[in-house]
Amino acid sequence: MDAERARAFLLTLPHVAETLQWGSNLVFWAGDKALGGKMFCLVNLDAADGHGPVSFAAGPERYAELLEREGFLPAPYLARAFWVAAESWSALRPAEWQTELRAAHALVFAKLPKRTRDLLAAPAKKHVRPGSSRKPQPASRSQASRSKSRVRPKRPKSPKR
Repeated sequence: MDAERARAFLLTLPHVAETLQWGSNLVFWAGDKALGGKMFCLVNLDAADGHGPVSFAAGPERYAELLEREGFLPAPYLARAFWVAAESWSALRPAEWQTELRAAHALVFAKLPKRTRDLLAAPAKKHVRPGSSRKPQPASRSQASRSKSRVRPKRPKSPKR
C-alpha cells in the first residue's frame, strides 16, 4: 500500500472527509470537521521529516498488540489517545492495512456525539453546524426595518417620593 492507495480506500468509507494540515499531512476525519467530526488517520506525504508515513487510531487493546509488531511505534503527539505510527508502508500487507484503517474509522465514528452522527445521517442539504441554530430572516425585511423593530419605547419615569 502507499499514500495514493490509502487515500483512495479511506475516501470509500462512509462519512469520511479529508483535509491537508500541518504542512504536508493528509488528515482523514470520521464526519466532516466542520460538523464536529474527529480525525482517525493521518498520512504523512513528506517522508523526510522523520515521522512514519501513516498514523491511525488503534484503541487500547489493538494499540498494545501493534506496538509488539515490527514496524510500529507510538504516534508522535497522539500516543496518549492510543494512536500508532507505522515506520513504513511495508509494515502490513494491503489487506491488513484496509482492516486496520476500517477499524480506526469505526472506532472513532462510534465515539462521535449522537448529535453529530444524526447530522451526518441527515440528507446533505440539511447539514447545519452544531451551535448555529439561528433561523434565517425573511429576505423582505430590510436592515432599517429590522433595527426599528428592536427599539423599545421609553417608560415614563416614576415620580420621586
